Amino acid sequence: MPVGTQGTVKSVPQDALESLGAQIILGNTYHLYLRPGHEIIRRLGGLHQFISWPHAMLTDSGGFQVFSLSELRKVTDDGVRFRSHLDGSSHFFTPEHSIDVQIALGADIAMAFDECTEYPAERSRAEESLRLTLAWARRSLDHHRAHRDEVPWRNEFPGRAQSLFGIVQGGMYTDLRRECAERLVEMDFDGYAIGGLSVGEPRELTLEMIAEVLPLLPKDKPRYVMGVGYPDEIEQYARMGVDMMDCVLPTRAARHALLFTSEGRINIKNKQYAEDQNAPDPNCNCPVCRRYSRAYLRHLMQAGEGLSATLNSIHNLAYYLGIMQRVRASLEAAPASVAEPR
Repeated sequence: MPVGTQGTVKSVPQDALESLGAQIILGNTYHLYLRPGHEIIRRLGGLHQFISWPHAMLTDSGGFQVFSLSELRKVTDDGVRFRSHLDGSSHFFTPEHSIDVQIALGADIAMAFDECTEYPAERSRAEESLRLTLAWARRSLDHHRAHRDEVPWRNEFPGRAQSLFGIVQGGMYTDLRRECAERLVEMDFDGYAIGGLSVGEPRELTLEMIAEVLPLLPKDKPRYVMGVGYPDEIEQYARMGVDMMDCVLPTRAARHALLFTSEGRINIKNKQYAEDQNAPDPNCNCPVCRRYSRAYLRHLMQAGEGLSATLNSIHNLAYYLGIMQRVRASLEAAPASVAEPR
């Protein structure tokens, strides 16, 4: 799922996302709450209407962004008080307030407010994070069930409801992860996410946590790993049974000249591409590879042209979405015993 932090997948217009086959994008609750404000977005018809994206959308809870503020936050049982990274103003997020913001934004999928554990973390820290995550999950779910029919599009799509996913935390402790997953499943969310990964831990540990948790989550509900990953990782996780993933990597890497290709990663700023008339990826059929050369993309990057980020991002997103299209096709074509790797 391409990440559209502030109501935009950075540098990529919505029609380009549609042409690439993107079916769902993410919005960031924390950033949109601060600017332009969730009530403004509600009055403008919700996030779909505001950004002109008539397809599926997911909003995170804001928990990870508040976690990343570290020195600017204070966590209590009630919620998290934090200072805006924009102007230093003080704000207080509770599970209920996070849900209210996400209802105002009107995404198709909202996330329960969670408490993310850094890496490395002592067991006592992970246990406290687990306690808060479970308590906040219950509060998020109760508040969402009472208010989810207040989404901006309630009159346009009667009978359609916003979904809410719970988030599995527990640090890098398998028993805490299992406990969190089992307790969340008992609460009966619409889907389940595995959070608190890609926070600095080695890839082997990420894989271990996913493998530990996945079998505990219902196969008939979406299973989402948050914040991953490199191309080979997302294919591996998908074949393990992960249904949904997101990551800023395709677009962030693109803005820093890193392209993902069938021939490996390339830094398009390198001098060796100055006169290279080949497509960025000779095996790619995306709009960028059909039209432009490596030499031109390098020139745009060297010249600081804004088009550089756009073209690089479109290619990287096409590469990522292409991986998932191939995985889906192979699973659909395989016998049931093979296509169900869970």
